[in-house]
Amino acid sequence: MPSQSISTRPVILDTDPGGDDIVALFWLAALQASKLVDIVAVTTVDGNVSAAQTFRNASQVLALLGQATVILGRGQQGRGQTDDASHIHGADGLGSLSEGLAAPVHHLETAPASEDVIIQHLETRPHKVTVVAIGPLTNLAAAERKRPGILQLANEIVIMGGAFTCPGNITAEAEFNIHFNPDAAQTVLASRQDVVILPLDVTRTLLFTREQVRSLSQAYSRQPAVDLLVRLCEFLITTSMTYRETSGQPGFLVHDAAAIAYLCYPHLFTFQRSQVHIETLGQWTRGKTSSDRRLLPQSATSWVAQTVNPDDFFTCLLGDLHHFFTQQPSSRSSLC
Repeated sequence: MPSQSISTRPVILDTDPGGDDIVALFWLAALQASKLVDIVAVTTVDGNVSAAQTFRNASQVLALLGQATVILGRGQQGRGQTDDASHIHGADGLGSLSEGLAAPVHHLETAPASEDVIIQHLETRPHKVTVVAIGPLTNLAAAERKRPGILQLANEIVIMGGAFTCPGNITAEAEFNIHFNPDAAQTVLASRQDVVILPLDVTRTLLFTREQVRSLSQAYSRQPAVDLLVRLCEFLITTSMTYRETSGQPGFLVHDAAAIAYLCYPHLFTFQRSQVHIETLGQWTRGKTSSDRRLLPQSATSWVAQTVNPDDFFTCLLGDLHHFFTQQPSSRSSLC
């Protein structure tokens, strides 16, 4: 099984916010407030929206969550054959809500490159820092290319991505994060023998419902952070219903939050050892995650999640968010 420790973990979050990335970031901040994790850096990547926009979004939300001093890395603009996901997340990635937030506290022009942030922290604290990647794997692959073997210095690498026994969400065969940069994904998976993968096969069961969202709104209506989260969730519910992401159920899928859940609640999942490869050339299957379960365990490269308990997952998520928001100062201000 993957590591089961729940002691305080130093974490780098590699992300492309993006709606469900924001839910993941909120949860990570709540876990830090409970001293279960230590957010040492956030590295942004081109994905759901442009690299510049994901940087801006991360900066604004970190400040809103009281995390303005967290190091923020900038990703390179590297869009390949995959369109962004602005049709789901909004043109700004935040449901068109970013203009109502305070200006970013980090500056794109002077920010360190995301891959350099990853390299620095893994070299400084070898085998201590967990890298959680919930966007395309461009930054991790760039770090590995610049410093071969650097990803071996992570305590763990946890990724949300892939689709093994279910359809993809960007093509018939591929999941968005992997399809966006399949060569990068293959580089990361080849870098070590224990990458933890939370694929669509399990995250498609994690439906954040309107009732759950409104439970936060009703309890903490005066907090700007809650105001953003609730309004963003309502936007994502609307777009998810429009694009039939949830089979007609009123809610949206919190794919990326699964990677955060794994950090402190690994018992929510079951895993299987697998040798995983990424299809990088196929005309119809580019970005497909292929798992060969015939091989002996010593040939396996990854831990792939097989199941998750959705009820317990949302009990943990909502419990941590309620605890976090209860400790925040109330304010009558809200988004415009």
